[in-house]
Amino acid sequence: MKKIQLFFVILVSILLNSCEDVIKVNLDTVPPKLVIEAAINWQKGTLGNTQTIKLSTTTDYYSNTIPKVSGATVFIKNSINTVFNFVEKPKTGEYVCANFVPVKNETYVLTVINNGQTYTATETLKSVAPITKVVQNNLGGFTGDKIEIKAFYNDPTPEENYYLFKYIYSIQVKSNYYVDKDTFYQGNEFFSISQNSDLKAGDKITISHYGVSKEYYNYMSILVSIAGSSNGSPFQSPPATVRGNIINNTNLDNYALGYFSLSEVDTKNYVVQ
Repeated sequence: MKKIQLFFVILVSILLNSCEDVIKVNLDTVPPKLVIEAAINWQKGTLGNTQTIKLSTTTDYYSNTIPKVSGATVFIKNSINTVFNFVEKPKTGEYVCANFVPVKNETYVLTVINNGQTYTATETLKSVAPITKVVQNNLGGFTGDKIEIKAFYNDPTPEENYYLFKYIYSIQVKSNYYVDKDTFYQGNEFFSISQNSDLKAGDKITISHYGVSKEYYNYMSILVSIAGSSNGSPFQSPPATVRGNIINNTNLDNYALGYFSLSEVDTKNYVVQ
């Protein structure tokens, strides 16, 4: 019996020692896909003329850098065929337009031409209700001893409205995102709420409300759900492919990742009391 016990002790020791070895798994590689970050955000109180679209490609699992895409043609057209050209900052993959004209409920078409492939997407710019007040509750959470921050707004009626909420915390590297729709509070006052249970006096919070389309709401619902299950950000590469609204008109199978969205945004800064 003692010999058997000794055998297991030796076996466990060998297994534990072997766990210290670093094993790099050979993962299958696929051709990189174009990633288009085309979020046109119009901050309330500004002209919204300067907008940026970023182009990159997917890369392998072990890479520490994101490949930038240079030399592409990028532009947006509105419903009267006014063209807004996005010009690249040399070799950065960032394409900038300085004369964009945002109009609420206007429909825009994005076009990206890269490596002989033409990608397009169509979206409508959605307005957002202004943030009317920010309220602090020191008796929040399940235990009643957590600080909660609520940002209130008056949901307009009678149309359906969809929202993306973003909270940036001075004590947290990653931002928190979540989405909502006005199904149960249409035309009434409602709020977004902080999702950090470690807030304390002096912490700084930047709260942003985005008006979004129903389609973008559905897309972000999936991304936020994936990010929540993996403790990540919705704008990190998800563990599964999530298709956006961008179509490759040259080759449908060679689709791009990302989404073309247009939102009016209201932002408030708050310091926890």
